Amino acid sequence: MNELAPFRDARLAQSLVAEIHRTTTRPWTLMEVCGGQTHAIVRHGLDRLLPEGITLIHGPGCPVCVTPISLIDAALEIAARSGVVFCTFGDMLRVPGSQGDLFSAKAAGADVRMVYSPLDAVALAGAQPDRPVVFFGVGFETTAPATALAVARAADLGLSNFSLLVSHVLVPPAVEALLSEPECRVQGLLAAGHVCAVMGVGEYEPLAAKYRVPIVVTGFEPVDILQGVLACVRQLESGRSEVENQYARVVRDRGNRAAMEWVRRVFEIVPREWRGLGTLPASGLGLTAAYRRFDALERFGLVLPRLGEGNECQSGLVLQGRMKPPECPAFGTRCTPEHPLGATMVSSEGACAAYHHYRSPAPRT
Repeated sequence: MNELAPFRDARLAQSLVAEIHRTTTRPWTLMEVCGGQTHAIVRHGLDRLLPEGITLIHGPGCPVCVTPISLIDAALEIAARSGVVFCTFGDMLRVPGSQGDLFSAKAAGADVRMVYSPLDAVALAGAQPDRPVVFFGVGFETTAPATALAVARAADLGLSNFSLLVSHVLVPPAVEALLSEPECRVQGLLAAGHVCAVMGVGEYEPLAAKYRVPIVVTGFEPVDILQGVLACVRQLESGRSEVENQYARVVRDRGNRAAMEWVRRVFEIVPREWRGLGTLPASGLGLTAAYRRFDALERFGLVLPRLGEGNECQSGLVLQGRMKPPECPAFGTRCTPEHPLGATMVSSEGACAAYHHYRSPAPRT
């Protein structure tokens, strides 16, 4: 039996939609903080099934999308160095910097390789000890443990040719940055289940209390999301603002303590620039002193400049939940997955990519 089948059950989904309609008595604005949830919502049309008064907006829940242009440019510069093997996840290949993307760099002759795990890059470094091997460490709390293990493994093996370009970021500081904005419209949050599977739910409790916003940790199937929306609406209608865990089949309140211990061993909390949000204090991970010799920026002598999005790209507003992708004048015309102006049109978790794939009108014949 397919274990996910109950969470894709059409009758259960319909009953949840009916219950949301019965429960809702006033308008509410909810934000999902995960690109995977955004794609599920748009793909299955869940937002179109909800009461007219409930608005779903999309947050900065795509780690590829929030990677700043300055780090993409650093990746391009490192990849262009003689002899370097630059390793990255596939989603990063088409993310535009100010001077192109890694896919174009690969086409121009750079040794850019797509890997499925940071340990693949460590293996490459071991197999080619005379070549510098760099891994682009991107992601939220979900992927940081694997990167930490890779760095620790490289240290254990004494691989002096391995280094890490770090772009790991933390979700709760970004959520707080959004909630603290005076013009913030968010009244309830659907938190990312896979992030909380690692970090637990404790960091959300102070945010729910401080900003009086219910936060429901939610999965990624249609029933998961509808249950999350219903839990949020029930709290809002009753005047509560608590943290609930809809995704209990995966998420434990304290998270994965072993994974977080590896993160704490290898990384320390640092300020980090986010595409569309600017630099947020205590929102990123950087290598601790014990592992700083693996920092690619230091190894290649690079300093990150502050670079904004191009004038035409509106992905910053999309990532802040202030604009939906079709509202961007360039959407689907001058900005497409084949020729993206910003990261949200490239990533498999990007909001613009979701709308382009599932909501764009069919071409005329």
